[in-house]
Amino acid sequence: MSTKTILVCLTTKAHAGPTLKAAIQLAEASGAHLIGLHTLQALVIYPGVAMHIPDGIYADFSAAEQKVADELQATFEEAVQGYDFPTEWRTLKTYASSAAERIVESARAADLVVMPMEDAKTDRTDQHSLQSQVIRGAGTPVLVIPHDYDGENLGRNVLLGHSDTREAARAAHDVTTVFPGADITVLSVKPYLHEELRDSTGIAMAEFLSRHGHKTEVTHRDFAGHSAAEILQLEAKRTDASVMAVGAFGHSRIYDFVIGATSWTLLRDAKLPVLYSK
Repeated sequence: MSTKTILVCLTTKAHAGPTLKAAIQLAEASGAHLIGLHTLQALVIYPGVAMHIPDGIYADFSAAEQKVADELQATFEEAVQGYDFPTEWRTLKTYASSAAERIVESARAADLVVMPMEDAKTDRTDQHSLQSQVIRGAGTPVLVIPHDYDGENLGRNVLLGHSDTREAARAAHDVTTVFPGADITVLSVKPYLHEELRDSTGIAMAEFLSRHGHKTEVTHRDFAGHSAAEILQLEAKRTDASVMAVGAFGHSRIYDFVIGATSWTLLRDAKLPVLYSK
């Protein structure tokens, strides 16, 4: 199985370049059909607000939204010129739906979604927490790209966060599809560093990945006062990884809200592209 359809979500002009760079690398490597997508924001009038909105305001708002979409489409079409893989552009209206819901509709017929990290300074109101909503709802792996990404050889060397969870297993399987042939470091973060041989599941996962043609290494790290997200980033730097892959949101929303979780921290602070699987 290989990647045949990639959906790249361009949310704002500010971060279109790094996101497209990553998506194009993957599409070129796999020959995948690359779909560029932007959602138009709807002008929402909240119930209970008694006021008349002149038609001109609706028209000006729609024109401004369409202008951004046209500029992003032009950026997409210019970026993909000269490549052999097939491309497509979609501008979707949200109407009463949210931006995340419209993206999820397209994501479910794709092998991979590529998105930029959230940016409260430039993102629209309806784009806040967009990445987490798509990760939770799409049923498709989501690759989130840092704002300053300018790397090459995306996916040549992958750091895979391993744990005894369904989401982590899904991440391992997704890596074989999204990054075929990559060198993979399987990282287990556990509080018994001196008992590495007890990590039979991490060793079994490395063997599974080896059968798919990956060169693998199993690494164990103790927390030692660090969070799992911090250890992942430190290990990614040590192994010169070009991307991290993790199972996402394995806890309840209440747990994430009260205690915090690795997924949220990486979505906010990751210095490398991260592949999230749910």
